[in-house]
Amino acid sequence: MKVLITNDDGVTSIGLITLAKVFSKEHEVLVVAPESEQSATGHAITVRMPIWVKRVKVLDSFPVYAATGTPADCVKIGVEVLAKGKVDLVLSGINIGHNLGTDVVYSGTVSGALEGALLGIPSIALSAPISENFDFEAAARFILNFVRNFDFNLLEKFCALNVNFPEGEIKGWKATKQSKRRYADKFEERKDPSGNTYYWMYGDIIEDDTDPDADYIVVKSGYVSITPISVFMMHKDVFERLKEVEKREKNKIAW
Repeated sequence: MKVLITNDDGVTSIGLITLAKVFSKEHEVLVVAPESEQSATGHAITVRMPIWVKRVKVLDSFPVYAATGTPADCVKIGVEVLAKGKVDLVLSGINIGHNLGTDVVYSGTVSGALEGALLGIPSIALSAPISENFDFEAAARFILNFVRNFDFNLLEKFCALNVNFPEGEIKGWKATKQSKRRYADKFEERKDPSGNTYYWMYGDIIEDDTDPDADYIVVKSGYVSITPISVFMMHKDVFERLKEVEKREKNKIAW
């Protein structure tokens, strides 16, 4: 297979390079990643300024390109320009830091995979815990074996997989749901040397989802969490209720 690999941590990230090295042993690998960190950029794309792309020297076993754009930009350029549409799989990661619950809304890593899904290519976002001792090579070998055995025909159009690794030894993997894990934001007010006010944002994690299939619960139990996600965010149940309201109200409104 021809595998396009990107991330949001930047082209020199250990997670990205390790993933590319492991996959290059069995597949044709092309790396296109941001030249600098693009964490929490979501699905942003560059539309009002140019995107510079240059090949950089990393390893001889696969080409690596650094781009000034976002992860979504990198996937677009990688697939449509550098690979000329010939990509069989998009991998985004391995990110340093989990992407669980509402993280997927903000994550550049996840958006890299969703961009691949938008282009009709099987795509996987990969994220690891923030840990000095995390074994990226073991995680890369795990996902290589998963790709060998997984039937990507199970994925519907515009659907990608969001994968999160646990700390320590991997017990296996479980199919999971995107949890309600979210943040209670806090803003610390500060002053710059000129006396101007600025704010430093941080927050507390809220983990009150009791579903045993919730992504963060599975990861904490030592399993790899694999969650199917889609680029489309319409809420089906609310849509049906809204249609009922429409039916009841349509004859009451004079346009």
